Amino acid sequence: MRMHRIIVLSTLWTFTCGGVALAQGVNLGKPISQADLAPWDIEIEPSGAGLPAGSGTSDQGASIFADNCAACHGDGGKGATTTTSGAPAAPPVVSDIKRNGIDDTTLTIANYWPDATTLFDYIRRAMPWTSPRTLTDDQVYALTAYILAQNKLIEAKQVINAQTLPKVQMPNRNGFIPRFPERMPPG
Repeated sequence: MRMHRIIVLSTLWTFTCGGVALAQGVNLGKPISQADLAPWDIEIEPSGAGLPAGSGTSDQGASIFADNCAACHGDGGKGATTTTSGAPAAPPVVSDIKRNGIDDTTLTIANYWPDATTLFDYIRRAMPWTSPRTLTDDQVYALTAYILAQNKLIEAKQVINAQTLPKVQMPNRNGFIPRFPERMPPG
């Protein structure tokens, strides 16, 4: 029993008190290179920091949405009761439901999300649900433009890119207390 406690305490010490150096000495894991990390280092901040090159318009996004998103989110993003496979549908991404403070209103991109850059980040990381991270940056910009235009947050002809996206004023922009206010876009 005493030997068991020593092993447990030794293991805890290894991982809490300088265990990285010791772990490498016994070949646990391997250091990650910047090249290995780069495909996963795709964070987009509310200010737009991290947005890639590229652009898109609502017109370009309409066909991409029809091909990749409508099966779950319904025609035009207005929601569906089930997917084409019969599974429950994903939430609508287009809605004209307005919010009045804190209530039970369905939360949507237009009435809840504080930053348009979050939409780009989410689509880029997680969509389409069946094959995430398969869209090009131009396709993500186009889908973002389409969803924003459908929600009447931008003009349908507006080009969305790394310079224009952070300037989109979301209706619930001031509905949150930011944890890192210095990372917020001006305005």
